[in-house]
Amino acid sequence: MPSYDRALHALRLYLDSWAGIGRLAVGMARQGYDLQLTQYDDRGWRATFYTTRVEHSPTSATCTGWERTPWRATAWEALQKSEEGDR
Repeated sequence: MPSYDRALHALRLYLDSWAGIGRLAVGMARQGYDLQLTQYDDRGWRATFYTTRVEHSPTSATCTGWERTPWRATAWEALQKSEEGDR
């Protein structure tokens, strides 16, 4: 396996963990976002980002994602917000 593939695999293993979610939450907090992570039985997880210091209501959410696992929901939305910041 090429070194690039090994590095990507290692990063994915890390992000697909509670420790990885914590790092994403800390990184997003540094950019001014709060994370709310909610489990809906066995149907999946919703990750919702809010602007820091703003009341957290459904209408104040800046983005939200729905996935089968908490790390995918969180990582997907964090990636979306970071791409918006690059524009």
